[in-house]
Amino acid sequence: MYHPKYSLTPRITKALMAIEASKTAIDLLPVNVEMLQSLRESAKLAATHYSTGIEGNRLSQEEVREVLVYNAKIANRERDETEVRNYYRALDFVEELSGYPTIRETDIQQLHGLAYEGKSMPTGYRDGQNVIRESKSGHIVYMPPEAKDVPALMLELVEWISVETRDQRMPIPIIAAIAHYQFATIHPYFDGNGRTARLLATLILHQNGYGLKGIYSLDKYYADHLQSYYSALTVGHHNYYFGRVDADITGFMEYFCVGMAEAVASVQTQAQQAKPFDHHATLRLLSATQKLALELFRVQAEVKSIDLAEHLQINARAARDLAKNWADQGFLEVANASNRARSYQLGGRYRGLLKEG
Repeated sequence: MYHPKYSLTPRITKALMAIEASKTAIDLLPVNVEMLQSLRESAKLAATHYSTGIEGNRLSQEEVREVLVYNAKIANRERDETEVRNYYRALDFVEELSGYPTIRETDIQQLHGLAYEGKSMPTGYRDGQNVIRESKSGHIVYMPPEAKDVPALMLELVEWISVETRDQRMPIPIIAAIAHYQFATIHPYFDGNGRTARLLATLILHQNGYGLKGIYSLDKYYADHLQSYYSALTVGHHNYYFGRVDADITGFMEYFCVGMAEAVASVQTQAQQAKPFDHHATLRLLSATQKLALELFRVQAEVKSIDLAEHLQINARAARDLAKNWADQGFLEVANASNRARSYQLGGRYRGLLKEG
């Protein structure tokens, strides 16, 4: 069984207390559905922007929003667009997995597959040695364990996470921090390890009561304190077998917990200051056709394109195209994604309009 070496410093203890205080405050916030969905979406977009940015993605935060919310195309940024779409899908998978009590090894492999390759399939571990080099000098910063040792080390990590989250002999943020560090240390893939480590930590927090309604992200803190992030991860000798495997990871735990305390305090303030949507202002932004479609949703929660065709008195093909465009814009959301029975519900921001009038 994996046995991490660390100490609970006063700074870590103070951060853990701050996290608990913010967690309690956020859990008690009287946030309405529309506001909660807006805050969650903002958190996911921020996580996508900052986590991929750490790995070199060149899209600005606004461009990430344009790509993910409005399906925009950014000139000469096809690879960057693909990266943010992949990471956003991986965050959706984190939400899906949050309802399960434990993390399986295949879950982590699938997170990597989604985030790095855009494939909803578990990816196999590296089959050769890789090294991390300093970008300017080319000097080796870290040499991970040999490929033949990776499967056993990953199995050991997954078992450790399962036992610790079940028994909770240590605070959940500490477990998430250690899992993040150890995954990066094992470095089981040739690439995509950093973003997968951050997704793994997020999943542990969300599965164990520290999702905080899904309205916060640690990735901005990582990006804002990037050199400290790398320094905290780089402890012990540069070779896994000669120092790194036995390294004291207190420094990274402190970095992680202080960052989480800062992130949740910030989102607590944001949520407390958030104002309910002005439904009348939102209604004024809708087209005449959208306002007409809104009446259909007053009658039924989900509709198919054929329902829209009949209600709007347009042909079936036009209704299918309209529904797709509205889903891209956020006015609609796909409720059933199957080709034969595809149906839509009103987008989260617009559901409150059904209470008007």
